[in-house]
Order: sequence, then structure tokens, then C-alpha cells
Amino acid sequence: MMRTNTILCVALLFAGAAFAHSGVKNAAVKARMDAMSGIGAEMKILGQMAKGVTVFDQTAARAAAAGIAKHAAGTPVLFEADEDDPKSEAKAEIWTNFDDFVKKSQNLEGIAAGLSTTIASEADLGIAMKSLGASCHACHKAYRE
Repeated sequence: MMRTNTILCVALLFAGAAFAHSGVKNAAVKARMDAMSGIGAEMKILGQMAKGVTVFDQTAARAAAAGIAKHAAGTPVLFEADEDDPKSEAKAEIWTNFDDFVKKSQNLEGIAAGLSTTIASEADLGIAMKSLGASCHACHKAYRE
């Protein structure tokens, strides 16, 4: 049950992303949103395997984790400039507490990079989703509308 709840929470975090990204006029904000959508797409791959919607594939799971790590590594650069757009969900606190924002991004990168070499079985996916989801939630709680 805990595994199902974790997967559901992660899915809900990313569910509205595609809708929210339509109509964005600021290119910097759009690039940020695209990067976050990239993380969401990789999380979806892991989540579908964890739920049994797709068959577990170690290579694909590790690649998804590596993709998350890559996007997380690039996140601080995307947010260096204090850019805004009416469609943006980024809170101003990102720029007033940028060091913490970077630490949260680095935390996600580290977790995902580790998982990109350690996911070995379907049983590992629950732990992976829980740790990735907690890292995403910590940042979204502080820095996303």
C-alpha cells in the first residue's frame, strides 16, 4: 500500500505539467519547464515499471535514473536568471534562497546517479520511487507554486 501511495503521489506531482506549459512566452521559463517535464517523463518510466504497467527492464530503469540525474545537474543553471512568466510555477524564494535550491537539485542528482547503477530488480523500484519522490517533493514544497 505504501508503494502504491508513493507512486500515486509522484504521478500527481507531474500530472499537470503538460497543461501548464502551454502558452509560455518566456524562453528561459519554457526551458525550465521542459527540463522538469524531462524528469517527469523519466519518473513515469520508473513508476510504470513499479506499478507493473510495464515489464521491469533493468537497462531502461537505470537509463531513466541517469536521465533524471542529467536533468537535475542542469537545473541550477536554468534558474540562475530570475526570469518569470505568467505560466511559471517557480516561487521567488528560488532566487532569495538559491544556495538551498541548488543543494536540493544536487541531492536529486546524487540520488538518481546512484540509482542509475544500482537498480537491479523490480523490488528496487519502490525504494527508488520513494527516495526520488521525496527529493522532488522537498524542492517543490519550497520552490513551486
